[in-house]
Amino acid sequence: MAVSDNKIVVLGAGWLGQALCIKAKELAWQVQGTHRSREHEHDFQRQFAFAGDELVHDVSLEEAWWVCAIPPRSRSSESNYLATLQAGLELAKQLKCKGFILCSSTGVYPADNGHYDESTAINCQSARQQQLFDAEQLVLSAGGKVLRLAGLVGPGRDPGKFVAGKELSSSSQQVVNMVQQQDVIAATFSVLENWSSASNIYNVVNPAHPIKADYYQQKCIEQGNQPPTFTNHDKGERIIDGSAIESLSFRYQAPI
Repeated sequence: MAVSDNKIVVLGAGWLGQALCIKAKELAWQVQGTHRSREHEHDFQRQFAFAGDELVHDVSLEEAWWVCAIPPRSRSSESNYLATLQAGLELAKQLKCKGFILCSSTGVYPADNGHYDESTAINCQSARQQQLFDAEQLVLSAGGKVLRLAGLVGPGRDPGKFVAGKELSSSSQQVVNMVQQQDVIAATFSVLENWSSASNIYNVVNPAHPIKADYYQQKCIEQGNQPPTFTNHDKGERIIDGSAIESLSFRYQAPI
């Protein structure tokens, strides 16, 4: 994970972004990670927020790498996600950023069964897909790169807790596309380390794709919780291929 320009700004230092900041600090990087509040719990935290139509921020690192890790829940229409991202790109340019990575989502791919990789044509069929795609285009057109993340698991996000006892609308026979938090962080550093040779878009998805019935049952058993039920049992294989990023000497290490 050695990168010579060891400075990083993380837009959206939430569950994923804060863990990325902490890892960068452990590697002796200069770090600034943003949230909306002026109140800071960690010394690396900075404000970055819209107050009306005005951007309020105290980000100051020059010649840093930038990563946008604004979480999916903040991508609702009232969050001004695209405007926030555009402002981040403009500020990054002013501060002479070394490169900009967007943490996007495999939700940009079709919901239909199939095998999807970075070469798949994106045909947006929902407002969420359109927003994800528009965000990616903003970053790509500014010379940045995109990581399309699968469903995130890790500390505080155990599937055996968040699906326990629920009735899920998806099929029990559909496969999962998941990735562990630390693998996402390692993948991010791999792209930074290989910036000039790295592709513009990578999927970050663990190569294991168990069916949901088996996966969630096992996770619930581990937690001592009631497994979920499913509304249907149609066979389904919507598989997102996350192998391309392994060309950067990255390897998936953490089980899902």
